[in-house]
Amino acid sequence: MTACVVKNWNGEQTPAAVEFALQAAKSETQGHIVWLALKRQLNNQRQGTASTLTKGEVRGGGKKPYKQKGTGRARMGSIRTPLRRGGGVVFGPKPRTFDLQMNRKERRLALRTIVQNRVADITVVEDFEGNFEKPKTKELVLALKRWGIVPGEERVLLILAQKQEHAYRSGRNIPYLKIITATNLNVFDLLHADKIILTAPAVQTIHETYQDKAKETSDA
Repeated sequence: MTACVVKNWNGEQTPAAVEFALQAAKSETQGHIVWLALKRQLNNQRQGTASTLTKGEVRGGGKKPYKQKGTGRARMGSIRTPLRRGGGVVFGPKPRTFDLQMNRKERRLALRTIVQNRVADITVVEDFEGNFEKPKTKELVLALKRWGIVPGEERVLLILAQKQEHAYRSGRNIPYLKIITATNLNVFDLLHADKIILTAPAVQTIHETYQDKAKETSDA
C-alpha cells in the first residue's frame, strides 16, 4: 500500500491523500505477465490484411506459351509460373489474424502490476473539470507546469475518471500528451509514458474496476 499526496489546480498540496492498494503479481512473475499483456495488445492491433496471389489466382496463363519440345528451352506450361515476372507468389502472405487470447483476470493483473510499480511516476490531482469553461490549451499547459510536468518534453499520460470534452480538446494539441479515461487503461500507454497524471476520482475508478473481486471476497 502506497500513499500519494493530492495536488489542486494551482499545484499546491492538499490535506487529502490517496492510497494505491492494488494487488500486483508476484515479483518473480511480474515481468512475464506484463510482457504477455503488451504482446497481446500490439498483436491485436495488427490488421493482417496482406495478401498475395498464387499461381492459380493470377490472371492469364491459360495457354501453354510454347510447345513442349524442339525449342531448346525449358518446358513451361504457364506464363504465370512463380519463375516468371508477373507470376504467382510462392508461400506469400494471406489474410490472417494475429489476435492473442488472454483471460480477463490476467489482463487486469498486468494493469494493476504496472500501476502499482509506477507510483513514483504518478501525480495525483483534484478533479479539474470545473476549471474549464471552454477548451483552452494554454490553461492546461500552465497547470501541467504547476504539477511539475514539462509539456512537450516528457511523454505524459493524463487519466480522467470520465470523458471531459473541454479537457480533451484543450490537450489534443499539446505534444506528447495523451488523455484517456480510467476505464480504458492499457498496457502500452502506461509503459510508454514518462509521467502519469491521475485525478483523484480516476484512482477510485481504477480500484473499483480493476481490483480482483474474487480475491477480496476470499479475504473477507
